[in-house]
Amino acid sequence: MSVHIKENTTVKAKKGGPGNWKLETVSKKELNHTEVKNLAKEIVEKSRTTENAFVEISRKGSTIVQYQSYRIIIVKPPVSDGWEITAVKPIKKLNLDDYNLPEKIHERIKTQARGVIIAGETGSGKSTFAQSVAEYYIELGKVTKTLESPRDMILSPEVTQYSKSYATGEEIHDILFLSRPDALIFDEMRDTPDFKLFSDLRLGGSSVLGVLHAATPIDAVQRFVGRIDTGMIASILDTIIFIDKGTVAKLLTVKIVVKVPSGMVEADLARPVVEIRDFETDTLEFELYSYGEETVVVPVSKDTKKTPAREFAEKHVEKEMLKYASKVEAEMIDEHKAVVYVPEREIAELIGKKGKRIAEIEKKVGVRIDLRPLKDVKKGAEIDYDVRERGNSLLFHIDKPGTSVDFMIDGQFLFTSTASKKGEIKVSRRSKLGETLLDALDSDRRLTLKVID
Repeated sequence: MSVHIKENTTVKAKKGGPGNWKLETVSKKELNHTEVKNLAKEIVEKSRTTENAFVEISRKGSTIVQYQSYRIIIVKPPVSDGWEITAVKPIKKLNLDDYNLPEKIHERIKTQARGVIIAGETGSGKSTFAQSVAEYYIELGKVTKTLESPRDMILSPEVTQYSKSYATGEEIHDILFLSRPDALIFDEMRDTPDFKLFSDLRLGGSSVLGVLHAATPIDAVQRFVGRIDTGMIASILDTIIFIDKGTVAKLLTVKIVVKVPSGMVEADLARPVVEIRDFETDTLEFELYSYGEETVVVPVSKDTKKTPAREFAEKHVEKEMLKYASKVEAEMIDEHKAVVYVPEREIAELIGKKGKRIAEIEKKVGVRIDLRPLKDVKKGAEIDYDVRERGNSLLFHIDKPGTSVDFMIDGQFLFTSTASKKGEIKVSRRSKLGETLLDALDSDRRLTLKVID
């Protein structure tokens, strides 16, 4: 993958692939200061006389050379404590089909890649994925360009590769808006000007796909916080593709709604909230909103185990509500609020004129009440299902279209999903959830579906 040379040490190399490599010593001899310095000088001179080779960045303490398909980084004192050379080998080229993306994401990249961010740690394979997307656009007959620093993607000649190192953000802005490419891959977004340029291009209607470093999927969203207004984040981002060990490990979708943030109770606390959801399960994982003068990102966890106190509170609410309704099911959302399911025909009477009756009931019960219609299928009841394999997907079919259900394995919550109009729930076999479901179906473990609304 790469060779690492530093004065007064032996030469080392990373061998393997993304997420599965080891550092090995490849020479017994230690190179001294003069030998490493001469190697660096030779690399720079060679790059000036060799076709498809050039000095990408030249600074007082560092030089970055693109030598044909190899990226070479030279660092010297005072930036480093000694002369150092790192040569990185070209990454493996893959086809977009090799990633087995869900059909909706594949279609989004194909037709509307205007708010997609590819994120991952260093060496995770995100640039490889970006390369495959660029080549895919060329196959579709789109004018495709990249914005890189340094230019290290190995792409077809049809792709124009721009360098941020030789042009200002304003110049790049003018070039891109006047040349009007069908698709732009913005690689290695690092500092605030990069994020602002990405946002400007995105809001200007350009089909731009960004690549940035992030340790976790949510960190990709965090890197926009403080750089752009919170309310604009969902307009700029709509999909986060997190790459780990060369594969798509996580897909998140981003949208903005006006609601009371999870964990808060009072209705007057409603505000614009950016929801970050798991793409495959539509489970809410994080919320981003302004709190005072700060912008916070809060994880939202689904508590599947009820405490004895919560169960007691639910029974108390049900007992009191049965004085007013013929049938009641209660669920405590938190210590101050309950969702109460009653027959739909009785809801208007329970609310009363201008909400006076429900206010009296709330005062008596001691918690705020959210009335909802009680459906034919009992909340929390197990539901029958059929499962079959179709292509790369597991297809679960239930008799209640549009019903939201919890998938449980041996009584433990796995994920939540909502059936389509045909009563179908589709899960990719190659995803982590798909693998877990297949393992449960092939073993003696008990897989159940429970109605949640």
